[in-house]
Amino acid sequence: MKTILIMRHGEATPMQADDESRNLTLVGQQQAEKMGKWLQQTHTPDALLVSPYVRAQQTAMGVKKNNAFVYEETCTDITPEGNPQVAADYLETLIALHPECETWLVVAHMPIVSYLVDQLSNGNMPIFNTGAVAVISYDDTQQKSQYLSIHSPVSVEV
Repeated sequence: MKTILIMRHGEATPMQADDESRNLTLVGQQQAEKMGKWLQQTHTPDALLVSPYVRAQQTAMGVKKNNAFVYEETCTDITPEGNPQVAADYLETLIALHPECETWLVVAHMPIVSYLVDQLSNGNMPIFNTGAVAVISYDDTQQKSQYLSIHSPVSVEV
């Protein structure tokens, strides 16, 4: 059994013409670091798939302060307008190609994070607060997932 953690980036600056370049706010940086500590204590991710957008990359950097990854990749399929079916298929392929990785962290954006949870675990489409992490149990032998929970920076203790 594997674990898939799907995380929305931390709080970002207001919408601009160039959505890809938006930075995390100070609060967003704190959310990323807090959730990184929580992940290290509860799930210890060893693989990272992250959107190329600046705020997602910055969130991943905050998480990395408390976690070491065996495998890391920036993925253009998990941007806000990404196709959740393509993203889920790609994630499942990576999981099959890297059996040494037990816990996968995906750092991306709304709405794809909600759609990705639904794609993996049909009928579950949580709304993510900034910095929130959904936890999914994944049976890689049968390619079946079960949505377990969602946790946000305000609900976790570190």
